[in-house]
Amino acid sequence: MANAPGRVLAIDVGDKRIGLAVSDPTRTVAEPLTTLTRRAGKRFPMNQLRRYLDEYHPVHIVIGLPLTPDGDEGPRSAEARRVGALIAAKTGIEISFVDERMSTSHAHGAIRDLGGGTRGRKAEVDQLAASVILQRYFEQRR
Repeated sequence: MANAPGRVLAIDVGDKRIGLAVSDPTRTVAEPLTTLTRRAGKRFPMNQLRRYLDEYHPVHIVIGLPLTPDGDEGPRSAEARRVGALIAAKTGIEISFVDERMSTSHAHGAIRDLGGGTRGRKAEVDQLAASVILQRYFEQRR
């Protein structure tokens, strides 16, 4: 399915916010989509995600994998993999994981480059981070 034509959805999993980005059907452009919210200590908001799955019909989902600076997996990586397994089980959509190191920093930089500040824009940062993750996935596939 990873090579099947159609949209790819990227997910930047966080404790409070989950950034989403989606590609166009030709997988040329990654664009920020939205930010889902999760109450601390609560389950992944699968019902919120389903709305976007139903609207965009992605054929593949990419999840950012938070690695340590050394490139190792830690507790946050385990959570991302757990979310990926949940989404795959509930939807049947194939999941890939992409190293998300520095994606938030790149998102902050993009906002600053456009002349804006990031204060009070955490949701936008999370969406942009998901876009960075999606672009990395496309670059790895080329």
